[in-house]
Amino acid sequence: MTDSNLFDLLERFSSLTRIWFRQHPSLAELQPIQLSALMYLARCNNYSNTPLGVTEYLGLTKGTVSQSLKALEGKGLIVKSQDARDKRSVHMHLTDAARGVLDASLPPAFLAMGEARMGARGVQLATLLSELLSEVQRNTDIPSFGLCATCRFHEEVNGLPFCGLTQQQLAPIDAELICREHQLAIST
Repeated sequence: MTDSNLFDLLERFSSLTRIWFRQHPSLAELQPIQLSALMYLARCNNYSNTPLGVTEYLGLTKGTVSQSLKALEGKGLIVKSQDARDKRSVHMHLTDAARGVLDASLPPAFLAMGEARMGARGVQLATLLSELLSEVQRNTDIPSFGLCATCRFHEEVNGLPFCGLTQQQLAPIDAELICREHQLAIST
């Protein structure tokens, strides 16, 4: 049997986070899947803010995600807009109310305080966990949903981010957002 210490620690953090979210007054009206969808939509780019993007990121069924997105729209937390180029495609955007909920509740206070108390070791831990995630993603057939700036297609043209996959110029903020088209840079 292999050591399960890392798994046990990650599972415990996950449990503490779920407990904290359930007890947070700003989140009382949200189901966990709805909160997860909002957190994703707050961090993803315009290639990724679609129902399919949310479905793939959360690893859930289309029906489950569709119902959750309808509920969020009904609560006034997201709005849908038609894609300018492809009229069949829909994009979802957070409302100011949703941004307020997320700003008031993220990151979980217990985690932010613990990381702050660790100082430089907290920064090192975040770096190590990011490296672990990259290693796991490199060896699985699951979309990485990484930050644009870490994608193998990320380029810079005229001092601005550029997507080599879509051949489109990007806004500077896009480099800091999650993309469903993300592919890990090839290791040398």
